[in-house]
Amino acid sequence: MTSKFYNHWRDVPDTAWRWPNFSPSEIACRGTGKLLINEAALDKLQALRDRLGKPLIVRSAYRSPEHNRAVGGVTRSKHLVGAAFDIAMENHDPVGFEAAAREVGFLGFGFYARSGFMHVDLGPARQWGTRFPVRETAFAVEPPLAREALAESRTMKGGGAAGVATLGAAGVEVVQNVLAETQSAILPLVPYLDPLRWVFIAAALISVSVTIYARWDDWKRGQR
Repeated sequence: MTSKFYNHWRDVPDTAWRWPNFSPSEIACRGTGKLLINEAALDKLQALRDRLGKPLIVRSAYRSPEHNRAVGGVTRSKHLVGAAFDIAMENHDPVGFEAAAREVGFLGFGFYARSGFMHVDLGPARQWGTRFPVRETAFAVEPPLAREALAESRTMKGGGAAGVATLGAAGVEVVQNVLAETQSAILPLVPYLDPLRWVFIAAALISVSVTIYARWDDWKRGQR
């Protein structure tokens, strides 16, 4: 088992660190900043991160002897040799996490459901604590993106229709002015554009009314 000790994680040269999803500060002792790099353990931690495809929140990794005593750790804790990690379960399904950890080679498991983390280490094979309760669903359904919610809002739809109608009316007036300045061959078309403009204006007024009603209805639905 290859290991390297540093009095502080800031002393670790870049060339000595090869675990892309973790940093020396994450693995260092929380109480002293000291760091013991256990390559075999970190290789398995990185393999677990790669298998799960999502961040691992490391609550505790290496512990110096003095910090281990301060937190009430056992005298032969695997944390003392950098071979153990306490990982938060906030963003993981504990069942899937445990299965993946076993697959990459972790052998020791401690379950701390009340504190929200799982201990994994290189062994020997053993386990303690009470497993996390099985979740009916791994995670809550993610809420729709704001733009998707807005797309379903009748207020937005009504407002969009009003905007289109208003722009249409303005566009007809522009076209009418342009045509009035062109050759006399197309002048007979100009009178027909005026009624078309009024059609767009009427549509805009109707859409505005719909928008006002929809805004009230959207608000009412949100208050229920």
